[in-house]
Amino acid sequence: MTKQGQTYEGQFHDESAIWLKWGSYEAAVLPKVGANLIAFRDTAKGYNILREPSLEEMNEFRARPIVHGIPVLFPPNRYEDGTFTCNGRTYTFPVNEENTGNHLHGFLHDAAWNVDDFGVNGTESYVQCSITVDESHAIYQFLPHRFTLRLRYSLSDNGLLQHVMVINNGEEAMPSMIAFHTTLNAPFVPGSTSDDYTFTMTTGKRWELNERMLPTGGHQKLLEEEVAMQTTGISPFWQPMDNHYTSATRDGRNKMELTDNRAGVTLVYDVSSAYKQWMIWNNKATPGFFCPEPQLNLVNAPNVNLPAEEIGLVTLAPGAIWESTSRLYLR
Repeated sequence: MTKQGQTYEGQFHDESAIWLKWGSYEAAVLPKVGANLIAFRDTAKGYNILREPSLEEMNEFRARPIVHGIPVLFPPNRYEDGTFTCNGRTYTFPVNEENTGNHLHGFLHDAAWNVDDFGVNGTESYVQCSITVDESHAIYQFLPHRFTLRLRYSLSDNGLLQHVMVINNGEEAMPSMIAFHTTLNAPFVPGSTSDDYTFTMTTGKRWELNERMLPTGGHQKLLEEEVAMQTTGISPFWQPMDNHYTSATRDGRNKMELTDNRAGVTLVYDVSSAYKQWMIWNNKATPGFFCPEPQLNLVNAPNVNLPAEEIGLVTLAPGAIWESTSRLYLR
């Protein structure tokens, strides 16, 4: 422990957690539930930035750990009939979304991860978790590759930093498809309501989705409100959203900014420009929380006949590493 920071093993309700503290910031990671960053708070101001499950909701959360905290989606979102072919290999996933007949959200968000390290140094408190898949792991039957995914979170004066790394430990090329189902409270300021909130996002074109919520490969004309989403800002609950967009960096940054206009504070979610897509979901425009989701690849990417570079379909050669960072902070 230092004057500024602290890390320790503890509990989040009834689940084991690694807690990080730095100044007035605190955060908690749940290694046994997908290494979900379940809490990010400013304790001095009473801000709870991420949607957290209550004690009574923990069993429901563990059964479906998607709409709290920052779940890891690998591979993310939907895949038609639960199957696709990539680099000459066909993958078959369980169809777990009956109404669309698709596979949804991959295999890492509810898996048990290892805690590699946690501690404090002169500038941050941190924790690193990892999951390694090989022939002995249950996930291998669906993703038959030897690979490691590492996730490091740190708190500092500059907020919360996420560093993610995918390592191909095998001898064959593998697809690296990842996203984060980041679930933000709106409001996150005590005394404010959802009506006090507007957000902007570095979205570009809106992908057209069919009745199964899969991209057709075409785009839709943006509504006036979607242009406002890119520029002046709009309520996160302006209409029901389960929308898919390309990302369009501005001033060299790829980001979502959520502003409490009553309190005059903005939450910045600054993500890597490697995330070429955004999903945004707001629970049928129900006030309280919404999910701006940075996504490396297009939904159903291997089944869409478009160039890999355009749709963010990343292939890792044997021994190759893909990594990226994102940051949440207040201004």
